[in-house]
Amino acid sequence: MRPVNLIPLEDRHGESKPLRTGPVAYIVLGALVLALVGVTMLVLVDNKISDRKSELTQVQSEDAAAKARAESLASYTQFAALHEARVQTIASLADSRFDWERVMRELTLILPHTVWLTTLDASAGGGGGGGGSGGGSLSSSITGPSLSISGCAVGQDSVAGFVTALKDIDGVTRVGVESSELAGASEGAGTSGGSEGGASQDCRTRKFIAEFHLVVAFDAAPVPLSDEEAAPVTPTEKSEAAAEETSGEKEEAEGG
Repeated sequence: MRPVNLIPLEDRHGESKPLRTGPVAYIVLGALVLALVGVTMLVLVDNKISDRKSELTQVQSEDAAAKARAESLASYTQFAALHEARVQTIASLADSRFDWERVMRELTLILPHTVWLTTLDASAGGGGGGGGSGGGSLSSSITGPSLSISGCAVGQDSVAGFVTALKDIDGVTRVGVESSELAGASEGAGTSGGSEGGASQDCRTRKFIAEFHLVVAFDAAPVPLSDEEAAPVTPTEKSEAAAEETSGEKEEAEGG
């Protein structure tokens, strides 16, 4: 005989109890879970955005502070650039100086006893000196330091020997003979008429004495700076302020 459960359905307990609400409860529960997950993700994303905004604000603040510090130190940078420019200018001026004292000392050592000088002109920028006559092609082609030498010698052989000796001076690259003349038949009296009524001394006191004019070139020597190149750098107002501030800080440190 098959058993029959006579207990009403609503009063049954255990596995035999049927679902009272059906699948709706599970659907609602799933929706709540999804909503909870969505809210959690939204909160996490919002927190992450807030953190990034906070980091951005901090970075912007640090950037503004760095820019302010850089602007405060700009005057020192300009002062350092000014210092470097002045050092370079001084170094260029020092390198462009020509050692005339050494040249004169060597000239006295190689000067033959058969040669005596009447004029000696030096030029630092080329073109030869103005002590001689004419000014030939050599003097016009010189761009570096040069010497213009005039004088007399005992014969043309002494002039040639003097030219050879001049080439032994350190730095001499060329020696040009502008003129070398013996006294003429009517010359050799020792004086010649001056242009202002006086008498100018002529070193050709004998017929065998030759008067010469030489140009000595130092082409390898550094050319002196021009006025524009050698002009000192004009400091800016910020550079001057930085220099004064640096000087003031140094005085305070020494006083402390």
